[in-house]
Amino acid sequence: MSFFKKIFSSEKKQTLDKGLEKSKTSFFSKLSKAVAGKSKVDEDVLDNLEEILIASDVGVNTTLKIIDRIEERVEKDKYLGTEELNKILREEIANLLSETNDEDAVDFTIPKNKKPYVLMVVGVNGVGKTTTIGKLAAQFKKQGLNVVLGAADTFRAAAIDQLQVWADRVEVPIVRQEMGSDPASVAFDTLKSAVSKDADVVIVDTAGRLHNKVNLMNELTKIKRVMQKVVPDAPHDVLLVLDGSTGQNAFEQAKQFTLATEVTSLAVTKLDGTAKGGVVIGISDQFKIPVKYIGVGEGIEDLQVFNKFEFVDSFFK
Repeated sequence: MSFFKKIFSSEKKQTLDKGLEKSKTSFFSKLSKAVAGKSKVDEDVLDNLEEILIASDVGVNTTLKIIDRIEERVEKDKYLGTEELNKILREEIANLLSETNDEDAVDFTIPKNKKPYVLMVVGVNGVGKTTTIGKLAAQFKKQGLNVVLGAADTFRAAAIDQLQVWADRVEVPIVRQEMGSDPASVAFDTLKSAVSKDADVVIVDTAGRLHNKVNLMNELTKIKRVMQKVVPDAPHDVLLVLDGSTGQNAFEQAKQFTLATEVTSLAVTKLDGTAKGGVVIGISDQFKIPVKYIGVGEGIEDLQVFNKFEFVDSFFK
């Protein structure tokens, strides 16, 4: 199909291909067994495909949606061959992702009319939240933007120290207080500092725990309210970071955080170390929240802007 034309640079595309290798290999080895000895897409093939998609952490609801769409196409063409199954799957998954994700997301961009652009980052500990913030800061700085970081995850001293390491590495200013300080106070100071420095982007880290949804909701609501005293329409984006390698656990975290606050975009990390890459498809579909970034490696450049066509192309390559 024409919309699968290359958008990314060859280097970026190679990184994406490599990052999805484990997911792709696992998926297609199972698919090959499912269609072995079959010449057309019948009920058995579809049943096997359903199991494969669920096992690939696409999620039950999204899997059923994909199967329904393929069944419709089989109904139209009674003699649909198994050799066409890849093409159909690829098209239907791309169509599904199109319902949630922007078509032309290629690079790290922020709206020109929002200054400073305030990005609030949420997610549990261990998902790669701090690393994602650091890589985002590096990518924005590379574009010539002035970035300020806010260490509002004051629940753990390690979270503050880790963000400081990234601030030093990327050479961007950071606003921090002692462990146990009021997170909203840190967020307030961060935005005040950003405005005084005429910063373009502010990235505020927040507490990574789900011990009590009500407490989390109250804390995030307070942080938002206090930030709005400095920048009235802040935050402009609430980015939820999820660890793709946790599969179904990532679904549960997405569910809890979307109940606790208004999440406006997603970052799915650690896809290079897992065969659970299908989780990107399921989470995007089930929560109707755009996936903005994916992590496909350790390097700073390995945090990529999510482009659904490039993702599907790499997955089915």
